[in-house]
Amino acid sequence: MNAVLLAVLIMLILALARVHVVLALFIGALVGGLASGIGLESTMVAFQDGLSGGAKIALSYALLGAFAMAVASAGLPKLLAEAIMNRIGVDDPTTQRRTVAATKWLLVLGVLAMSIMSQNLIPVHIAFIPLLIPPLLGVMNRLHLDRRMIACVLAFGLVTTYMWIPLGFGSIFLNDILLANIEAAGLSTAGLNILQVMAIPALGMFLGLLIAVFISYRKPRTYEDRAVGVQSGEDEPVSRYKLIISLVAIVAVFVVQMVLQAQDSEADGLLIGSLIGLAIMLGTGAVSWREADDVFSQGMKMMALIGFIMITAQGFASVMRETGEVESLVNASADLIGQNQALGAFVMLLVGLIVTMGIGSSFSTLPIITTIYVPLCMALGFSPAATVAIIGAAGALGDAGSPASDSTLGPTAGLNADGQHDHIRDSVIPTFLHFNIPLLVFGWVAAMVL
Repeated sequence: MNAVLLAVLIMLILALARVHVVLALFIGALVGGLASGIGLESTMVAFQDGLSGGAKIALSYALLGAFAMAVASAGLPKLLAEAIMNRIGVDDPTTQRRTVAATKWLLVLGVLAMSIMSQNLIPVHIAFIPLLIPPLLGVMNRLHLDRRMIACVLAFGLVTTYMWIPLGFGSIFLNDILLANIEAAGLSTAGLNILQVMAIPALGMFLGLLIAVFISYRKPRTYEDRAVGVQSGEDEPVSRYKLIISLVAIVAVFVVQMVLQAQDSEADGLLIGSLIGLAIMLGTGAVSWREADDVFSQGMKMMALIGFIMITAQGFASVMRETGEVESLVNASADLIGQNQALGAFVMLLVGLIVTMGIGSSFSTLPIITTIYVPLCMALGFSPAATVAIIGAAGALGDAGSPASDSTLGPTAGLNADGQHDHIRDSVIPTFLHFNIPLLVFGWVAAMVL
């Protein structure tokens, strides 16, 4: 069996069997490296080299968690939650039912809007999740919202936006990576409307969202009311000064990220933005020096699991690249296809799913598969539009549903702030079922009709 395929299967089976994701990733990488024939030493060296690439990401999210907890301690989330709770807590039963229903759907729409804007209008990716979601967990409990629904809503906004709309991260994915690599592989994409080409795969994602929201997870689900981190006292009035400083710090974090992205800076905008936000909160006294250690420590603990998974995932991806069997997996698929267009489209999409679930990033998957997929699509007689749809969908497949993807790790970081949201069963499996399967089907339809 191909080493990459074996490694991904081992990793997924172990994760589903409740083996910790970090351990599942390490064992999968070890098995994949040994199966490829590169040996134990080369496998471990590649794994260790990959760990260094994940350290910066993990540190960025740890600091973001500390900043989120600092904002929580200043009382801003408390006011937001109380405002929603007061809206729900009316006396008349009929009015209360209507208010609860309206609040529930407004909350879902608000989370969806923020996740969509995080990819283009306010390009902060998953940085908003630790700030927005933990303070709202008590409200979600009161509304009996199934957190698996919220995980699907977040994943939809994070993935569908960049794979369809060519703005912000979408411009990077569609223009700088997808179209640029296809052009470099020898296929002209001049005159193609990328928005129209990727509309059919995006429609599959939208269908998955509707199923998750209105069918799979619409029924009420009960959670315990647990405290989330350090927050201002129950009876202590919230300081107006601290609220203003919190808002200033949040704006500063977002502005720093947008400025660095606009300048194509190599500096990590999330890391620098989080540091500036923490400095503002601490330097202005919004978080007192006596409480700072506890506040920051609890925030980092909230993101610690995500950080370890990200670091290990980079090691796993490094081993997969070192084996050299990603290309052989694609080539073997090409030999299997022959001249069958329908089978060819399906196999290319399926291989994209496997590779992305292993690497954990659609942005990293595209350059790997494009060099082989373009000649294969041309040989099978696919149009340029169909080729773009196949490769774009193949790259995005697996982003939602991978244990090592930002699109599942981000939602888990927010929804599991009180320890009641399992990463595999409540984020990975729901997003895999509701987005990868429709995207596979609609990506194949796009290949056949374009």
